[in-house]
Amino acid sequence: MYNFDQIILRKGTNSKKWDSIDETYHEAGLLPMWVADMDFATPDFIREAIAAALDHKVLGYTMAPESLYEAIIQWEATQHQIQLKKEHILFSPGVVPSIALAIETLTQVEEAVMIHDPVYTPFREMVEQNNRKVITSTLTIENGQFVMDFKDIEKKFSTEKVRLFILSNPQNPGGRVWSRGELNTLLSLCKKYQVYCLSDEIHSDLIFAPHQFTSAFAIDEAFDDLLIVLNAATKTFNMAGVKHSMIYVKDSVLRAKLMAAQAKSEQGTINTFGYAATEAAYRYGKDWLKELIGYIQENQRLFMDFFAKELPHISVIKPEGTYLIWIDCRSLGLSDQTLKERLIHQGKIVLSPGIDYGLNGSGWMRVNLGCPKEILEDGLQRLKLALAK
Repeated sequence: MYNFDQIILRKGTNSKKWDSIDETYHEAGLLPMWVADMDFATPDFIREAIAAALDHKVLGYTMAPESLYEAIIQWEATQHQIQLKKEHILFSPGVVPSIALAIETLTQVEEAVMIHDPVYTPFREMVEQNNRKVITSTLTIENGQFVMDFKDIEKKFSTEKVRLFILSNPQNPGGRVWSRGELNTLLSLCKKYQVYCLSDEIHSDLIFAPHQFTSAFAIDEAFDDLLIVLNAATKTFNMAGVKHSMIYVKDSVLRAKLMAAQAKSEQGTINTFGYAATEAAYRYGKDWLKELIGYIQENQRLFMDFFAKELPHISVIKPEGTYLIWIDCRSLGLSDQTLKERLIHQGKIVLSPGIDYGLNGSGWMRVNLGCPKEILEDGLQRLKLALAK
């Protein structure tokens, strides 16, 4: 049994989540429930692997060991039914740098890249910062969950000459786990219009039954020549500061393009601790992950029950995956800026503003449920102060 109730004081540790907010908002006593890192202890087996690397006493150049490749391949096969070979795996400092790499490699300046709206903020940022044209397709809500508008996607693939589609699966911020049928339809459109698909699957381990995660690589090998999958152990095992991720590319021609681009900036190698931590996570992490998912599900239940009773005018999308939850505050009739200020100054709580995820996120907020119940209960009372009519 692991102790997810343990309170770990993170202020004063240069934590982006905890130590940046006072200076940003000029308000004391704020509770951060925003950026996607959890407040649980990184598992012992990961910290022990890092300590073992330190105990060697020399932090020299490190190669990725064969045992790391074996651990990744085994994890993806058993957890996600993806069949990988060693040569399919490239390393990267993180998913966001990998997105930038794919944009630079597979598109030209001012060419069109499509993303959903709303979606994880760096998708848009990386497209814009690399001087590509952002094309959005709005996610609509049906039966309380996000759905894709495939007619809109196909129309824009054709008229906007889209070159790359960036997919979030599971979806951030809404927690939607895309079905096999939805992925097949999307990838079929990519194939028809020769659009590359980059699937960010970093939250793929964090799925709530009865939902099942399907990787883009598990649909049909006919799509492999247009498909790149990104993943990492960092979200699952709460070690975002380690800075280590993987790029999976099965097609040899596509992989050669990405490797050549990596070589130009020496971005294909990772630090010693990233190798050690990721291997330990995938070798020893199944039991820890099972308990984590159960704990987050209980947090999710507490959150939704509280809102149904205390804040019924605020609707909530129940996540199928991730430790994030997406709440609809539009009934308050507030501007995005006023809503944020009310949360900061009245509720003393920091959330991620929905408008940061696209125009269709206006009036929404994203909440991080990856915390001990004591912190969650505190956060719920703060949300009640800020969001009560």
